[in-house]
Order: sequence, then structure tokens, then C-alpha cells
Amino acid sequence: MPDRTRDPRHDASVDAWLARLAHPRLAEIHALRQLVLDVDPAIGEAVKWNAPSFHLDGDHFATMRLAGRTPALQLILHLGARNMRTVPREAIADPQALLTWLGHDRACVDLMARGPVATLREPLQALLRRWLALVVPAA
Repeated sequence: MPDRTRDPRHDASVDAWLARLAHPRLAEIHALRQLVLDVDPAIGEAVKWNAPSFHLDGDHFATMRLAGRTPALQLILHLGARNMRTVPREAIADPQALLTWLGHDRACVDLMARGPVATLREPLQALLRRWLALVVPAA
């Protein structure tokens, strides 16, 4: 695992949580974490809902899902716990068909069957930028 002590984008509580995690795709989890953080230097992270979660300006917009009957590796895009808005499906360009819509306010990117996270870096980051543009209130 890379030394992240000098990288301010990494939260120590997430580092500690991941250090205790036994998961068959731990390297991919670290790659996904870095991929999300690299979308925007203002993105922060925390452990929320018992998983790494990402926020911008205090609004959580994505949370990893790693548990289940079998180990999962999913990124749930959402509007946070407080928000009652919706996201129109047609407003999110998804040419790689990465999203599975779970409701009017959230979608899932299931990475278990998609191969290495690194192969999805550009399309997933583009998807995250579009999601952020729609769901995080403008300053």
C-alpha cells in the first residue's frame, strides 16, 4: 500500500478502516478510492455507513459498498442523507453503461465483474464529474 501520510486528500480514519478490512479486492478498493479523490482536489472522505464515503463541500455524493452475502465492490452514487432531490437519468451521460439505477436519487457502479478499476478510470471519472455537477449545490 502506498504511503499516503503526505497526501491531504486521504483521511486517516479511512486509512485505519481500510487497514482492518479483509476483502479479496483490497487493491482495487484502494485504486477506486484514489480514482474518486482525483476527480476534484476539494473532494473529502470519511467512513460513513460503514464504508469509505466521499463528499464535496460537506455533501456526500458517493459511498463504496463492500459487504453483502458475497464481498462486493460497488460505488453507490447518491444525494446524501439530507437531500430530497432527484437525478434525471437522462441527465447523466453513461456511454459505457456503468450505472444501474437504484431509485430516483441513487445509482450503482458494480465493479466486481468489470475487471481492474484502472481500465475504467476515464469513463468513471467523467461520470463522477457529471454527477457532481448535478447534485452538489453550486457555491
